[in-house]
Amino acid sequence: MPSPFILLQHIVPQHAISRLAGALASSQQPWLRDRLIRRFVAAYDVDMTDAARGIGQFASFNDFFTRELRDGARPLADPAEFILSAADGAVSQLGTITQGRIFQAKGRDFTAAELLGHGAEVAARFEGGSYITIYLSPKDYHRVHMPAMGVLQSTAYVPGDLFSVNTQTAEGVDRLFARNERLACLFDGPDGSFASVMVGAMIVAGIDTVWPHRFAGHGSAIVHEDFSADARHLAAGDEMGRFYLGSTVVLLFEPGRVAWLNGLKAGDPVRMGQAIGRRVKS
Repeated sequence: MPSPFILLQHIVPQHAISRLAGALASSQQPWLRDRLIRRFVAAYDVDMTDAARGIGQFASFNDFFTRELRDGARPLADPAEFILSAADGAVSQLGTITQGRIFQAKGRDFTAAELLGHGAEVAARFEGGSYITIYLSPKDYHRVHMPAMGVLQSTAYVPGDLFSVNTQTAEGVDRLFARNERLACLFDGPDGSFASVMVGAMIVAGIDTVWPHRFAGHGSAIVHEDFSADARHLAAGDEMGRFYLGSTVVLLFEPGRVAWLNGLKAGDPVRMGQAIGRRVKS
């Protein structure tokens, strides 16, 4: 039987709550902004030592939540040798895409095709390939970076639910990451295609990218965008997007391209830019 926490998520108006949270988080009223930031830092024990700015220097709660890091706070592993973590967080799951399916938790899974929203032909490229899911907790740095060098090919904004993406919900909600609102970004790199999927969650008021886009959060229709003629090159470690309040990133790689580091497992903390896998060189 689902827990009361999960049952409540089925009942509450997820998008209305998230839009309200977004309105509060974007407010520049000092009395509200500063109170929200200070209480959040205290409640979640946010480490501000790596931030480029201190409390009191942010225009809004959103500005604080998407805070940039000071120079040198996240040294990058050698991208010629390694695949980099795309975000600060914790590994939710990692492994191999088998018969088109990606493991979620406790006997639950979902398909690469429904996660990506790009169609069966694109999803088929990743059959037998590697995936890793990284959960960003409220206290984490919430910008998403490139795990490898890539040229942006296309994106699919897929509207959906806004369930929480913590461990309890992942264990209790079928197809969680393939039913929540998400943005699936497809890149071509020196080792073939890879995907970075930014998955929304409860009270996530928005997903943004470093490139101009047509989608808006809380939409009602899939939005596909083709960037193949635009040649947007992003280096390993470059910022690619950000979450306005917490969520999850799922990375997919073609078969034979990536070997996850020995000993890396579900629950392990990761920091943006650290090595999480080795590039498999032919």
